[in-house]
Amino acid sequence: MRRKWTMLCLLAALAVPAAGHEDGGGIEVETLAKTGESWNGDALPAYPAGAAEITVLRIRIPAGTRLPLHKHPVINAGVLLRGELAVETPAGETLHLSAGDSIVELVGKWHAGRNTGDGPAEIVVFYAGTPDTPITIKAPADAAAVTTGNPATADAR
Repeated sequence: MRRKWTMLCLLAALAVPAAGHEDGGGIEVETLAKTGESWNGDALPAYPAGAAEITVLRIRIPAGTRLPLHKHPVINAGVLLRGELAVETPAGETLHLSAGDSIVELVGKWHAGRNTGDGPAEIVVFYAGTPDTPITIKAPADAAAVTTGNPATADAR
């Protein structure tokens, strides 16, 4: 029995294509992002200690809509499924995304997104956080807190 199990495992391993290679049967793997930096070149922070919590969001943004100024205390990355988006920082840094583009988001830095297309934009975002840590912090109404980096009055979600 053990020999049959070993042979079955060996055959299964040989039947699965290596990651990133086409197997001839139509399965393809494409790396959309692999980096240690966010989209503006800032180094990503180390992962926090403790239990991991992954959050996956599908976000739909109507045409012409601007998201509020916010920041993320956790590493996150996404893929724009449809539409067009611009991500902008108060310092004037801008990233333009079209359907199919990936993004490794800014961590701990204020930014806002805006749908720059004629139709809705849809993005799936993966957040690598910990339990009880918010994935997004909205900027307070007081702009001074944004420029000083003090989120003490920010609304955490």
